[in-house]
Amino acid sequence: MTHDPPGRRRRFPLSVRRRPVPWSGQRPTWREARPAVIAEALKRAHARPSGNWYVVGASSDLRADRPLARTVAGREVVVWRGGDGRPVGGPGMCPHLGAPLRDSPVHCGTLVCHWHGLALDGTPYAGWTPFPVHDDGVLTWVRLDEVGGEPPLDAPVVPRRPPAGRALTAVHVGTGTCEPEDVMANRLDPWHGSWYHPYSFVDLEVVSTPDAGAGAGDDCFVVDVSFKVAGRLVVPVRAVFTAPEPRTVVMRIDAGDGAGSVVETHATPLGPDRHGRPRTAVVEAVVATSERRGFAVARTAAPLLRPLVAAASGRLWRDDLAYAERRWELRSTGRFPG
Repeated sequence: MTHDPPGRRRRFPLSVRRRPVPWSGQRPTWREARPAVIAEALKRAHARPSGNWYVVGASSDLRADRPLARTVAGREVVVWRGGDGRPVGGPGMCPHLGAPLRDSPVHCGTLVCHWHGLALDGTPYAGWTPFPVHDDGVLTWVRLDEVGGEPPLDAPVVPRRPPAGRALTAVHVGTGTCEPEDVMANRLDPWHGSWYHPYSFVDLEVVSTPDAGAGAGDDCFVVDVSFKVAGRLVVPVRAVFTAPEPRTVVMRIDAGDGAGSVVETHATPLGPDRHGRPRTAVVEAVVATSERRGFAVARTAAPLLRPLVAAASGRLWRDDLAYAERRWELRSTGRFPG
């Protein structure tokens, strides 16, 4: 890895930028953002096991009265809470006459097809085989062994998070015309942050990148960056980007206000659209924590704050999905540089 030169380590207080650098006056990062570095990090991420687990959506969307539905790699999937409250799921097509189970209600833990009343309680039924489901408290996952083709794992690779009792959690879901690798490549390019998202990030510097021979423990990008709060008020932090499995990139605040907070970006393939182009869902979970006294008060207002945090993620991903879609377009037509 490349390491910090002596004297380069920064302090991370909440601060005011006294001499803001205009967007056009930033130091260019294109020489550092070498395509080979990003491609090799992406290749190593693809080689890590996922156990065939795919993120379906937010745990909060897993309700008792209706299923959470998604198409994963062209397979219709439904997940709901069984009679004991645990998540269950399986194919999203009724085995009777093919009704879309996403439109069917759940009664007392049983999914009842709205076409002819066939009831599914999450156990095998003629022509309908359940899928393993995992609810980690933030996100809901489904295991699709036929899709993934890897040796299955009993549970997904869930990143380390702050304790639930001390965290504020919000989830944003977006979709784009691209493949999961285009989303992953976007997140494994930290150099674009303050150029492409100047409304959120300033003073960005990538201080460490993984070597080609990096192992699981040191395959990370370390970034010093300031999050814009309001006007010239910023929060400088040190962030570490890692890819623990083929469809997940995690940004963890390693130093500064909010140390321990994570932003997880999960890319779930949906399948082709009517034009044959790939579609990918981006499910981004923000799990924030802070030692500031006011944060405990903020957590009590979580129902009001979650939409604001999700909206901030949504603004970033409107831009980043355009980045990912452009990358896929260039790759699919053989015009991608390098």
